[in-house]
Amino acid sequence: MQVTTMAEYMAKGESPEILFWVGCSGSYDQRAQKITRAFATILDKVGVRYAILGKEELCTGDPARRAGNEFLFQMMAYKNIQLLNNYGVKKIVTACPHCFNILRNEYPVLGGSYEVIHHTVFLQQLIDAGKIRLREGGPYKGKRITFHDSCYLGRANDIYEAPRKVLEVLEAELVEMKRCRSTGLCCGAGGAQMFKEEEKGSTRINFERSDEALGTGASVVAAACPFCNTMLTDGVKHAEKEDSVKVLDVAELIAASMD
Repeated sequence: MQVTTMAEYMAKGESPEILFWVGCSGSYDQRAQKITRAFATILDKVGVRYAILGKEELCTGDPARRAGNEFLFQMMAYKNIQLLNNYGVKKIVTACPHCFNILRNEYPVLGGSYEVIHHTVFLQQLIDAGKIRLREGGPYKGKRITFHDSCYLGRANDIYEAPRKVLEVLEAELVEMKRCRSTGLCCGAGGAQMFKEEEKGSTRINFERSDEALGTGASVVAAACPFCNTMLTDGVKHAEKEDSVKVLDVAELIAASMD
């Protein structure tokens, strides 16, 4: 895909409507790259003028801060803030709740104040504005879908309705897990747990959460976070259900259903 960078926009003396913050997962993880492509495809189809930072984008520093390395976090954050401020960035959209949370809530103290939107909220805005048109009888019509609330989207930022409203337009049957919304269960990757060895216990959190998702009888587990996607995919594989149950990002579901 050919995506214009902020540097290229600036060279032309123009500025985009939004900066799409891709994040480390969306850039380097092969599975999460599909989410990035799906969201970029939607933006292209609806005609949103967007840019990415490309090679200039650094990690937000979220895993470093969560793991206790405050020095590394601040070093990364200041570099990002300097770059974003130099480009005059006002509006950022990201498909990662970890990036979303830290850019929105923790960068302002360091001098980086932006309007930060999670991609599910942005998708809902596009749907409400009539810009996203889905084809009749799409691939998920009548399918049973369950949505997993990401910790940094739900409990940390109180965003529960947007992803569900986006899923509703697919004309699927939306079923909830027992633990959902403000009582949702973590996938097991948050707080830098993704990058460390687990402590001994009776089961893995992602296995327990995946079992809850499978218990709904859904054929699609919808996620809105690349970390959650990885953990739930592993859980579904552990239950040997990967042939009958798919773990997909909300953006992938919409991209596959568009005209």
